[in-house]
Amino acid sequence: MTEITLLGQNVNSYGRDLTMKLRQQESSSTDQITAGEIWALDESRRLRPLFADLLRAVGKVEGIERVRFTSPHPKDLRPETIAAMADVDEVCEHLHLPLQSGSDRILASMHRGYTAERYLQRLNQARNQIRDLAVTTDIIVGFPGETEEDFVQTLEIVAEVGFDSAYTFIFSPRPGTEAAEMVDKYVDHDVSVNRYERLRRVITRSSALEHQARVGRIESIVIEGPSKREPNQVTGRTRQNKIVHVESMKGLNAGTYADVEITEAGGYYLMGELVQITAQPKSRRRIPVVSG
Repeated sequence: MTEITLLGQNVNSYGRDLTMKLRQQESSSTDQITAGEIWALDESRRLRPLFADLLRAVGKVEGIERVRFTSPHPKDLRPETIAAMADVDEVCEHLHLPLQSGSDRILASMHRGYTAERYLQRLNQARNQIRDLAVTTDIIVGFPGETEEDFVQTLEIVAEVGFDSAYTFIFSPRPGTEAAEMVDKYVDHDVSVNRYERLRRVITRSSALEHQARVGRIESIVIEGPSKREPNQVTGRTRQNKIVHVESMKGLNAGTYADVEITEAGGYYLMGELVQITAQPKSRRRIPVVSG
């Protein structure tokens, strides 16, 4: 194993609840400690690591070449995490940062805990510090109460950011949630579909521009296996989480690291030509299983 992905619904909130419990236990005061106060504690008093500390620790594990994580919550994207992404060579230059909506009114209705301005501030901090960062996101259209003005605000932010790609969804009620009970605010389905298609056009344009900018560049990829696109190709993935299809040849096995020159940009993938193989997968060690 040379690549590891840290997975969690709000993965960068790692350990915060533990620190709050421990600090309450040691405190003689009955006052509740807020999450903001926990973040402000210096390292000697935090009682637990930040998510940034976890990134740095995993990056030091022998044999690990790439570290990814998903999905962080914008409200908890701290400077320490951005610094770890910039400093630790093993942490990949890809940030999946769910926006959900560009409207502060809708974000508040979703209880997201941040504003559009706060989102952009954190994202700009990351882009300023992390070289060649790819940014992807999640967006929902047609959330209960969403007006045309709300949706246009989302389009404006999407155009401003220029996401590499986005997972886009039309709102559908999930039983038991607050949003599912907002029946009187449901957006007409045809309106939601229209907004979805308009959003997809903007994202497709930004994705095409980001992909086209990589044509002619040398990218490091790790081979994942045979391509689902063409039988004579294999598929690899860049550090920025971009799919690259390469002509299959001897030595390009799953787990192989290779440098490729990007020759063509598609909407959802890149095409490349092999420059050199940089590392072959190590033989797998069998672990004996002792039956009871």
